[in-house]
Amino acid sequence: MAADPYTTLGVKKDATQADIQKAYRRLAKKSHPDLNPGDKAAEEKFKELSAAYDLLNDPEKRARFDRGEIDSSGAERPRRRYYRDFADQDGWSTYTSNSGFADFGDFSGSEDILSEIFGRAGRGSRRRGQDVRYHIDLAFLDAVNGGKQSLVLPDGSRLEVNIPPGVRDGQTLRLKGKGRPAAGEGQPGDALIEISVQPHPYFTRKGDDIYLDLPISLKEAVLGAKISVPTPSGTVTVTVPKWSSTGRLLRLKGRGVPRPDGGKGDQYITLKLVLPQKRDPELEKFVARWQPATESPRQSMGV
Repeated sequence: MAADPYTTLGVKKDATQADIQKAYRRLAKKSHPDLNPGDKAAEEKFKELSAAYDLLNDPEKRARFDRGEIDSSGAERPRRRYYRDFADQDGWSTYTSNSGFADFGDFSGSEDILSEIFGRAGRGSRRRGQDVRYHIDLAFLDAVNGGKQSLVLPDGSRLEVNIPPGVRDGQTLRLKGKGRPAAGEGQPGDALIEISVQPHPYFTRKGDDIYLDLPISLKEAVLGAKISVPTPSGTVTVTVPKWSSTGRLLRLKGRGVPRPDGGKGDQYITLKLVLPQKRDPELEKFVARWQPATESPRQSMGV
C-alpha cells in the first residue's frame, strides 16, 4: 500500500491547498527525472510525490481519503457486508424461523447477495484510472508563443505536450487519457501538466500585455529616431518622437500575449535615456548647440 500522502508531502492534515501545492513543487523539483537521470530512487520518489499530490490536490478525493472511503492509492476501500445486512430485503428472512438455518434465510435469496457482490466487482473493473501530475518549466517566450515540449516520464518514456499560446504561470494543462491505465475496462486517467513560467531578462508580462524598458541615446531622444525594438514575436521598427523624455511610454498594438478568442494584448515600451559611460566629444558638441535654447528642467523649482 502506498504511504500516507500527508507524510509523503510533509504536510499536516489541516494543510491548505496552497500549502500542499507549495510542498509538492518544492519536493518534485528535487527528484524530477530530468534533474536525476538514471537515478531509480529519484524516479520512485517522484512517482510517490505525484500520486500523493494527485490525491490531496483534489478536494473530493482528499475528503474521501480523510473519511476512509479510499486508500492512499485512490482505490476504493471495500465496505464489508454480512448476511444480516440483507435481512428483510429481497426475500431474506428475519433472524428467526422454524428451520435449523434461520440466520441464513431463504436459500433463493443467495442469488441476490451474489449479484450484489459480483455486481460491485464488475463496477469496480470499470473504474477510471488515476490522473498523474507532472511539472514543466517553460521559458517566457515559449509560454507566450506556444509550441511543443517533450516531457520525460518516470519510466524513461517521453510525452509530447502541446503548449497553447499565452499559457500562464501556475496553469495546469490536461492531457486526456495520458494518465495511469485503469483495471479491466475502465478508461485511463489524464495527465495534468503544471506550468511554471521562467522570468525573461527584458520582458515583463501583466495580464495579456507585455512591458519593456528600452534604452535610447540622448541624440535619439532629442532628434527622434527609428529604432529596432524586440517583441515576443520578433523585432519591429518603432519611431521615437523628437524630444522624448526618459519614462515616456510607447504602445505597440497587438504585440502582446495571444488570447483564447484570437486577439492579442499590447506591448508597452518605456523609454530610458542612457548617457555614454565614456566622454564623447561629438556628443558634447551636439549638446552645446541646443542646450542654450532649451528650458532648464529645474526652472519650475526656482533654481
